Amino acid sequence: MAGGSGTRLWPMSRASYPKQFLTLDGSESLLQQAVRRLDAVVSSEGARTAPLLVGNEDHRFLIVDQLREIGFEPRAVLLEPVGRNTAPALALAAMEMLAAGQDPVLVVSPADQTVTDPASFTLALRQACKLAADGAVVILGVPPERPETGFGYIEAGDVAADGARRVRRFVEKPDAATAQTYLDAGNFFWNSGLFVLKASVWMAALTTFRPDIANATQQAFDARNTDGPFVRPNRQAFEAIPAESVDFAVMEKLPGSSTPLLMLPLAAGWNDLGAWDAVWQVSKKDSQGNASHGDVILEDAHDNLIEATSRLVGVIGLDDVVVVETPDAVLVSDRKRSQDVKQIVGRLGKAARDEHTLHRKVHRPWGWYDSIDHGPRFQVKRIMVKPGASLSLQKHHHRAEHWIVVSGTAEVTCGDKRVLLTENQSTYIPLGEVHRLSNPGKMPLEIIEVQSGSYLGEDDIVRFEDTYGRQ
Repeated sequence: MAGGSGTRLWPMSRASYPKQFLTLDGSESLLQQAVRRLDAVVSSEGARTAPLLVGNEDHRFLIVDQLREIGFEPRAVLLEPVGRNTAPALALAAMEMLAAGQDPVLVVSPADQTVTDPASFTLALRQACKLAADGAVVILGVPPERPETGFGYIEAGDVAADGARRVRRFVEKPDAATAQTYLDAGNFFWNSGLFVLKASVWMAALTTFRPDIANATQQAFDARNTDGPFVRPNRQAFEAIPAESVDFAVMEKLPGSSTPLLMLPLAAGWNDLGAWDAVWQVSKKDSQGNASHGDVILEDAHDNLIEATSRLVGVIGLDDVVVVETPDAVLVSDRKRSQDVKQIVGRLGKAARDEHTLHRKVHRPWGWYDSIDHGPRFQVKRIMVKPGASLSLQKHHHRAEHWIVVSGTAEVTCGDKRVLLTENQSTYIPLGEVHRLSNPGKMPLEIIEVQSGSYLGEDDIVRFEDTYGRQ
């Protein structure tokens, strides 16, 4: 499930590029790590299983690109036109498999978690698959290490088969005092959000407890359109689905029902990276308890998280803080209040500020652009176009453009002319001229674009042809 917005990891996480696509540690994104973990659970003898993903329509190319970077092709990418929480998302996945005449065990994972002991993770999930194959719903519970107030909890009952325990109840995120009582009791576990169950079992339970969600999701799925790996439920029908989580819709109602609800302990260094404090918890630290990434200099500082993405960050005499630097925004927060970052994000959204949605570097299906400078009547961008990719055939009413090739080969369409440009060559696109930029080569193309005119907004684009179906 790759549809989250990751607001509490702002400013690195934005609506157009949320946390599941970020590389916070190591060389792979959280989504890529999740796909590899689940592949290790279900694959055998080196054969890869095509993953099934549910994500946001706006992130469809990010999802596919990140999978292909690590050598995976998706079985399907189910695209939500609007967010409706995790219960409809899981229903879409189950319906996709049942429509194909299959009823497999689904190993369901959010795309924004981290695990430090993959071998233990694989063993626990394989055991869960065996239990789920017999009709049980299995949830993974994490033995708590501290009185955490940012997670929900599972109260475990007596031991059932194969070391699994029956679930007594779910409890929401507690206050600090209640979290301490859970830790002391010894039979409460963090709710990992990892579920293992058969597709038919999920649909039967959802139909029993929330028939409105089941029926509305089925209507949206039945009216779907398919385009390559992308499966698009009907937008109008999907918007009518009640928004609800897996826990509220079904899981909290299962204890005492005819469907077995079991919990397996997951001692694998799990964390859901729900806020910057969680990132600090799982990061490597120096002798003073500081976790830092990027160009960072610390002096008399302790137990801090410092993320520097584009420039030097110096910290002096501070303890227990989070500093996150990006090219267009900087966050400074008490580390223990990092959950409150969502308040800043909410204010940015109300003000309709770009920092709510976009990074300075904006990813597109064809590559990316980075707005490196701007002023009255001009803007400068660095643009990368993937091998074989093209921007749309377009024109602008209010700006002209100068393009300078930095590396690679550019195929430029300008009016009725088409030319090839290589490193250090340039061209001019007059205001109102129909044009296109393509990369015919096998290496990434990078150019510098200088825009000049009375209006430089991204909405000053008239598209005539577009490979990616944009208007």
